[in-house]
Amino acid sequence: MEERVGRLHVIAGCMSSGKTGELIRLLSRHAVIGDSMVIYKHAVDSRDGCMARSRLGTEMEARVVDRPDRIAGDGFRVVGIEEAQFFGDGLVPVVRGLLADGNHVYVTGLNQDFRGEPFGVMPVIMSLADELTLLTAICQKCHGVATRTQRIIDGSPAPWDSPLILVGGADYYEARCPDCHEVPGRPVA
Repeated sequence: MEERVGRLHVIAGCMSSGKTGELIRLLSRHAVIGDSMVIYKHAVDSRDGCMARSRLGTEMEARVVDRPDRIAGDGFRVVGIEEAQFFGDGLVPVVRGLLADGNHVYVTGLNQDFRGEPFGVMPVIMSLADELTLLTAICQKCHGVATRTQRIIDGSPAPWDSPLILVGGADYYEARCPDCHEVPGRPVA
C-alpha cells in the first residue's frame, strides 16, 4: 500500500469572520464519507466547554488541551485544531508530525492580534498550508470589509500596551476594516 501524505488547510481571519463555522462545514464533508475525525481546542478558550461552536450555533465536540504536545492523530484520518494562535511555536512540529502520518489537518486561528500584528504561530502555520482560506467579516463600525480584530475595553479601543490575550467574544471584540481599526498608543515606526 502506498504511503499517504497529509494535507494542511488553514482557515484564518479576524474575529466574527466565520472560521469555526467553516471548519465545521469542511469536517461535515468528511463525516459524510465516513472519515474518522477529532477537533482540538486550546484550554484558554473556555467559552463553550468541550464544543467547537460557531457564532451561528453550529457545533462539534472538541477535545480541550492546554499544550500542543497533547494533540495527536490517535487513529483519526482528519484532525481539526481550533484557535491555533494560542498554542505557540510547539504547534509546528505537532502539525508536521500529523501530516507525516498522513492526516488531513485543518487549523483555524486569528492571523492578526488586536494590534493588527501577526498573531503567534499563525504566520508559520499559514506558510505551511497546502490550502489557505482567508476570511473577512463585516466592519461593525462602517459596514465595510473587516480584516482586523478590534479589542474594546469599557467601550473604547484597547491601547497598544494591553495584554496580548484576553479571551472573549462580542463583549470584548469587534470586526473592523483597516480604516476603522484603532490602537491608541501604537508606536510610530
